Amino acid sequence: MGTILLTGANGSLAIPAVQYLLSKHADYTLVLAVRNTTENDPNTSRLRTTIAHFPNAITSIRKLDLGTLSAVQAFANEVQEDVKQGRLPPIAAIICNAFTWTLNSAIQYSSDGYESSMAVNHIGHLSLVLRLLGSMDEEKGRIVFLSSESHEPGKAGFEVYPPTLPADLELLVHPGADKKGEEIGRGFMRYGLSKLLVVMCMYVLMRRLENSEELKGISVIALDPGGLLDSRAFSPAHVPGFWKILLSIMNFLQPVLKLLKPTMRRTGDAARDLVDLTLDPRYADQEGHFVMAQKTDSSLASRDEGMQEAVWSKTLEWCHITQKDTVLPL
Repeated sequence: MGTILLTGANGSLAIPAVQYLLSKHADYTLVLAVRNTTENDPNTSRLRTTIAHFPNAITSIRKLDLGTLSAVQAFANEVQEDVKQGRLPPIAAIICNAFTWTLNSAIQYSSDGYESSMAVNHIGHLSLVLRLLGSMDEEKGRIVFLSSESHEPGKAGFEVYPPTLPADLELLVHPGADKKGEEIGRGFMRYGLSKLLVVMCMYVLMRRLENSEELKGISVIALDPGGLLDSRAFSPAHVPGFWKILLSIMNFLQPVLKLLKPTMRRTGDAARDLVDLTLDPRYADQEGHFVMAQKTDSSLASRDEGMQEAVWSKTLEWCHITQKDTVLPL
């Protein structure tokens, strides 16, 4: 019926999403993009084990480094050619799931010299989407970005510094060095800012698609899947130790906590929402920002259309995207 492209396909949310996709939507072809395709990568091994339970599934695990724009372009070109030559069906959905953050350490940069959270979470994904629009099902294609409560000031429990856009947008990709003692808070702020730009550009993309006679059948949403207490994102060494202890306690208490705050959930539940919002006919005509499976307003700042357009223009500049790279009228 079509191709589903999923980035970060060996991640904590992605693996149960792949399992759900293969059990409920077996007629789709899955292109599963991961940064490390080697046999000794434990996360990709878990992905392969998941796929192995569905011997009739049509899947392809492919290498994609979203932090390197030349790699994104090469990947997009490969997928485009596969669709053009009939080796892949037209793309039914692109799910932009991959992400990175850096907390208790110095600022990290992509190979293109951009702050890594912004590079992977936002810039790489938007470049990928824009390049692949011409390979999508023009009547009912779906693009899903991943939002987070961290994009809205005052919402995230780990917030120290609110995700506020600087007057000079270049500081989003080339921030100043963190002051000693501020690394954790600033790292989380940069993650929140990357998600803020994801949401803002989602709205611009939605308007551009709606105004295109050829592409108006493609819909776009940004999904905040909730706080995923069992996510591996909290396990790396750069994540503060007290966060890990707190998350361990919260994960143990999750059956009770979800009654007080439903967004405190586990990846399996969030994965079902992700897949349903992507493919379930109930959501086919819905667009915009969602928290779990409910359409919800994003932050006030993210809905400022003037700033949306400014951020969109800057992102195209950072992506090195021009009209020759996409079928979307820019």
